[in-house]
Amino acid sequence: IARNAKAKKAEKHKCQEQIVWVLPGEREGDKMKGKREMEEKEAVPPEDMFSGVSSAQRLLRCPSYRMAETDTEFLQSYDARGVRLQLDYMKAELAMAREGVEHTIVVFGSARIKDRESALKRLERIRRKYEKNPDDPCRKRELRVAERLVEMSVYYDDARLFGCLVGNAGEGPLDNRVILMTGGGPGIMEAANRGARDVGAKSIGLNIHLPHEQLPNPYIAPELCFQFHYFAIRKLHFFQRAHALVAYPGGFGTLDELFEILTLIQTRKTPLMPVVMVGKEYWKRLLDIGFLIEEGMISPKDPELFSIVDDAHGAWRYIRQWHIDRKTHLYHLYCDSEEMGESEKS
Repeated sequence: IARNAKAKKAEKHKCQEQIVWVLPGEREGDKMKGKREMEEKEAVPPEDMFSGVSSAQRLLRCPSYRMAETDTEFLQSYDARGVRLQLDYMKAELAMAREGVEHTIVVFGSARIKDRESALKRLERIRRKYEKNPDDPCRKRELRVAERLVEMSVYYDDARLFGCLVGNAGEGPLDNRVILMTGGGPGIMEAANRGARDVGAKSIGLNIHLPHEQLPNPYIAPELCFQFHYFAIRKLHFFQRAHALVAYPGGFGTLDELFEILTLIQTRKTPLMPVVMVGKEYWKRLLDIGFLIEEGMISPKDPELFSIVDDAHGAWRYIRQWHIDRKTHLYHLYCDSEEMGESEKS
């Protein structure tokens, strides 16, 4: 009996070896590969041909069968960029609507300007390195920049004060109708968010995904802390609800955002709004507006699109007066001069 069973098993195995299972794409003209022709239809491969995976299971695992919303390879493809742009915009838009955010006051500024204590610690570290190698020109430059950043730390304190002024405005810290918004990073952005937090007010941070990781500062309201992939969508959210823009000293990023909003206002692509630059010494040296007018690059009236002030109080006073003069509003009702005076006293 054992011999007969063994013989039958060997015969069955021999028959299986003679059959060639053909998959799509294995034909060469009208000839079949292998030892046996199958003229009427191609055979269905046995289950063990794909390492124990059935045909149905193989289809279920195929990338084309994935639901589009869970297919990360598809969502991250070049062709799906339009969908990603929409999602980048919609997530923050819906969250801000839930929080009752109607208008924003946007603060820009350098991520490199730290609070005085942090700036002094950095200066001390760089000074020790410099003393070990005082002839190194790179060390000299590092030391000079570190000393200058200690001086610039006054803007950190001022931006923090401005955050307090915005946070206390309206009906108080719990009033989210006008809320402070920053780029969500360190430096001036951190200072403004921190000032709002000091008085118990929420503030918004629009962080951006960069090749080098930039963490959001810890003073943003968790439910209003966002990360964007596209700079364009981030800028759209900066300007969409803005009723004022305040620029502290900064570099390329600050200048990019500042000149973009000035261009949009100049070309009437966005409604008029107060644009304020804080720090006369810095901005007067950086921007030669008179030269642009002399060369015919801007209109003599274009400087009216912005104001340069000394500090946070000057910026807040300008913003409030701008809206009073035009009978526009930061809140549902425009602020009158009496309300402005009471706010500044507080």
